[in-house]
Amino acid sequence: MAETLGSLCDKLTIIKLKQFHVSDQVRLNSLNEQEIIIKEEIDHFAFNALNGLVPLNKLSFENNKVFKKNGNQIQKIEGNLGEVFALLAKINCDLWHAQEKVYDFEKVPAGEKNGVIKRLAVLNLERNKCIDEIDKNLIKLVIKKLKVKI
Repeated sequence: MAETLGSLCDKLTIIKLKQFHVSDQVRLNSLNEQEIIIKEEIDHFAFNALNGLVPLNKLSFENNKVFKKNGNQIQKIEGNLGEVFALLAKINCDLWHAQEKVYDFEKVPAGEKNGVIKRLAVLNLERNKCIDEIDKNLIKLVIKKLKVKI
């Protein structure tokens, strides 16, 4: 998949989570290098987008998740770029902790297993919605800055 601002922001939040949870200095050094690279990619992508160097149709690649909507209610994802980026970070943190339960799935009581899996599914849908919404926010900013007609 080609990178978008949303996908780069997603990668950055995951790197930050890994940094928080890693104690091994070698891995931490690698993650710190990755963080620098991703931040540079975000700056470069945003600069190019806001200066008309990225075509509008390359600013977003919607996830187009196909899922049963009935019974899979997700929170409404909206807000400005910073708000949605912050929500993406929170959702990825929640996903991290939900995934931890799956790693020890045999320890999850039988009556709670379906809830754990459902929580993962919903969080992942919300994560994808955040990525899409970040991309939509960037498109709005580019259109406003460059006065582009769509």
